[in-house]
Amino acid sequence: MKIRATTDQDLDVFVDTVHTAFGRFPETPVDGGGLWWSAIELDRCLLATTDDGRPVGTAAAHSFELTLPGEVLVPAAGVTAVGVLPTHRRQGVLNEMMRHQFTELRARGEILAVLLATEAPIYGRFGYGPATYTQRLTVPRHQATFAVPRAHGPSDTGSIELLRRAECGEILEQVYDRYRRAQPGALSRPHRWWALGAGQAPITPAPRYIAVHRDADGIPDGYASYSLNESGTLTVDETITTEDAVFTALARFLLAHDLVTRIVFKHLPPENPLPWQLADFRAGELGDDGDWLWVRLLDVPRALTTRGWFTDGELVLDVDDPFLGEHNRYLLTVRDGKAGCVPTGREPDLSLDVRDLGSVYLGGTAPSTLVRAGHIQAHHPDAGGRADALFRTERTPHCLHWF
Repeated sequence: MKIRATTDQDLDVFVDTVHTAFGRFPETPVDGGGLWWSAIELDRCLLATTDDGRPVGTAAAHSFELTLPGEVLVPAAGVTAVGVLPTHRRQGVLNEMMRHQFTELRARGEILAVLLATEAPIYGRFGYGPATYTQRLTVPRHQATFAVPRAHGPSDTGSIELLRRAECGEILEQVYDRYRRAQPGALSRPHRWWALGAGQAPITPAPRYIAVHRDADGIPDGYASYSLNESGTLTVDETITTEDAVFTALARFLLAHDLVTRIVFKHLPPENPLPWQLADFRAGELGDDGDWLWVRLLDVPRALTTRGWFTDGELVLDVDDPFLGEHNRYLLTVRDGKAGCVPTGREPDLSLDVRDLGSVYLGGTAPSTLVRAGHIQAHHPDAGGRADALFRTERTPHCLHWF
């Protein structure tokens, strides 16, 4: 078996191979009408072939930026299109592709990779850990009344304009870009994705209504993309804003829609306030509560010193990376929002797998949770709590980009 990079001439072979691995056909678009493979970067794709040149496996990476805590932007490899033909599974093909890909990512200077895991048990063994979470909220229209706020907060002085997807592509791109730069865990959507209509709505040109929120000066500062089916279900693809008042205004607009039986918000972050804003706390039904973005650290010291920090402190981390055969101990020291991370011989506070470090890295998973789960070993009674305080973030990480 050989692993090789693809060329422009390999597009059809690559697309056919990855679809065969998943039991699908290349002409099958994702929901919403976008051809996801149109955004593939062929210089970042790999083909696994037999000795006589027959393709049996694929892997690819998108060039994204990931927003870290502290509004720090870093290049991130968005790993995708990973598949092995059914005839060649459990023969080491996937292992070799992952090793080859990690070598290439490190050579490019990338400190981490991210992916959306089709099957949760697969990617932990390669060092990926679930790092952001998302949930679906369904609200019956007849129970969509808002509660009267009991505290005085900032009022919304803006307005909402209703547009069709075809009318506002530039607005969507600009608003999303401002949002993702401030939201930890969010990924960039390169201009070529919007231009090609790659992925899922509202990136694709599939018919959607877009509720655009404008501030008091008329500048777009949020949007919600939605569709309404014949049974009366209004489905919200995504609601994009970093301002609570703007989110509330958009949610009020959606929940007040006429000729609707229920409203489904597909992607809400954990701890979203909407269930608490309803007059009937039990009106909103949460579902599909699960993982979304998985993170794999490729350079632990650089990754830890790059993100922002909000609490001073120090920890000695004993980090095991069994897939790459690496084991290192680091002293992490945080002062005034900046971190230092150096090798140390001191006794560890925590011993953890690199996948666990990926899970806690963005602040979406508390280290003490993984201590209680038996994945992280705390060598002192207060180590888990100190780690929780150190890795805490001001905003819950969230990612809703599909790739």
